[in-house]
Amino acid sequence: MTVSARGTRAETEARSPDRPSITELRLSAFAAHRGAGFPLGPLSLFAGPSGSGKSSALRAYEALARLGGGAELAEVFPDPAACVPERARPDAQRRRGFRIGCTADGPEGPVRLDVAVQAEPELRMVGERLTVGGLTLLETALRDPSRRTVQAAWHTAGLAPVTRAPLPGDRLGTALLPLRVAGKTDGQRHVIAAAEQMVVALRSVFPCDPLPRAMRTAVPLGAGRLLRGCDNLAEVLWRTRSECGRRHGLLVDAVRAGCAGPVHDVLAEPTTGGAGRAVQALLDRGDGLRTPLGRLGDGELRYLALAMVLLTGPGVLEVDPAGEVPAALQTLTVLADGFDRDLDVRQLGLLVRLAARMCARGHIRLVGAVSDASWAAGVDGVTVVDLSRDRT
Repeated sequence: MTVSARGTRAETEARSPDRPSITELRLSAFAAHRGAGFPLGPLSLFAGPSGSGKSSALRAYEALARLGGGAELAEVFPDPAACVPERARPDAQRRRGFRIGCTADGPEGPVRLDVAVQAEPELRMVGERLTVGGLTLLETALRDPSRRTVQAAWHTAGLAPVTRAPLPGDRLGTALLPLRVAGKTDGQRHVIAAAEQMVVALRSVFPCDPLPRAMRTAVPLGAGRLLRGCDNLAEVLWRTRSECGRRHGLLVDAVRAGCAGPVHDVLAEPTTGGAGRAVQALLDRGDGLRTPLGRLGDGELRYLALAMVLLTGPGVLEVDPAGEVPAALQTLTVLADGFDRDLDVRQLGLLVRLAARMCARGHIRLVGAVSDASWAAGVDGVTVVDLSRDRT
């Protein structure tokens, strides 16, 4: 693995920003990865050929995000055996598993989370550690396999150095700490602050992989929140075009630069007929002609959808932010698998520059997977993690 970065990412993140964010992903033993640590900047691209582990890295990030939001293990890992390294051998009790982790930077400094999951013979959490500066704030371990809990110990720094109690074996203990720790001592308050920083950094994640086939048809009006496949793009356009004229203007500019033919506007309009109210998306060519998105190529549709994702936010995307934390203190992370799929080099250049501008503002981060990142050379603020040399 090789890592290249442009810009002043390291200097910026060393200042412990007020907005917590994930600055490293660790895959100690997950799918094709062993002992791997990946630095993440505001705009990070995992690059490598098929089978190099790009998608599994994004899958691990999404799993940590969902666990941070309180999801159960079975929801996050419906096929846990697929996450176990292929050559991993079971122990004497026929157990196999995987280990993932991350670092969240923020006001508390770098906070590390490492998680061990047993995949076979049954799915359960077997170990978790939350640390700051070498100090262990939370540690859990599976002491009794017959119980559905793990034994947890968290830092107290009061009359007793630690507090011990059982926690559920199917959830992330870090996400539960703010509800379990009283916060009566400096140590307990330190634990709560570190746990909250990790949870806030993980929570606002939008996995995104636009599906052109699904975007070609009219869709019914609903909540107006963009889904991960962007198949309801027409519905979201119907909402956002009137809600934020400035950002819609930026979207029109991006589409004009990346799609063929003249583009005066991008809009949605009601369809005629049918039992319910539905809308379809169109490009207004400015000369009286309106082109339905169904006539566009796959690359144009993916380009339009990704530009829309980058120019919106948690209020529009289908994400689960921390409701008790002000939006100004949260960062949205877009996970874009196949970021370069169906796009030409010109469209990729336009998108990565748009992403770099949006990520530089601090409210959004992007982690993408691409087969090759040479087209991103020369763009400030891009961290490229090259996995091509890790193939065996």
